[in-house]
Amino acid sequence: MILFVKLLLAHLLGDFIWQPNSWVADKEIKKHKSIYLYLHILLHGVLAAVLVADFGFIPYAIFIAVTHGIIDLIKLNFQKAKTKRTWFVVDQIAHLLILIGIALVYQRNSIIPILNFNEFWILLTGFLLVTKPTSIFIKTIISIWSPESQNSHQDNSLANAGNYIGVLERLLIVCFILTNHFEAIGFLLAAKSIFRFGDLKEAKDRKLTEYVMIGTLISFGIAIVAGLIIQALLLQL
Repeated sequence: MILFVKLLLAHLLGDFIWQPNSWVADKEIKKHKSIYLYLHILLHGVLAAVLVADFGFIPYAIFIAVTHGIIDLIKLNFQKAKTKRTWFVVDQIAHLLILIGIALVYQRNSIIPILNFNEFWILLTGFLLVTKPTSIFIKTIISIWSPESQNSHQDNSLANAGNYIGVLERLLIVCFILTNHFEAIGFLLAAKSIFRFGDLKEAKDRKLTEYVMIGTLISFGIAIVAGLIIQALLLQL
């Protein structure tokens, strides 16, 4: 289980945290000719090898990198504007299946003692999951409903403020669950609803209201599920 958590952490770092939007755009345009595609593949292999910290795992890390590149190439060549969300989900599922398969066939202790501290890996991966990866997932899922008035509404707000608010609220929710303060989640949702209600009332846009509500519920839902999973994994140690 911990091996999979480490591999999942490597995947989150390589696919979301340390992959700039400029790399993604270049890959979508140039596909197999993009130098960033191969840097992305190399990054995944290096991250997997470093986080597992076992010389015997290097061939598996290479396999992860190669299969990651193949999956990404398939997505880049077959996705269209209308099927981007579908291919995003398929792409992530394929990567996760590879990682699960590797975790099932390989188990060994790390050469670095701290990397065997299971609680550290579970908490790090869990908290990382609810930051940028979840933001990208939510943005991809609800982009189909993005109202036209959203852009004009964002002109009066701080740059990326909504994204940072979402990340902070999810981190707080996970902390509340891990400390068994579930009632605090209700207060957080109520506080956000009060502030949002004023903004949306001024905007007078029903579609924007529904769009924000969907995004908020998905964000809270993912954070709650992630927190419960982290808590369950920690209790099993």
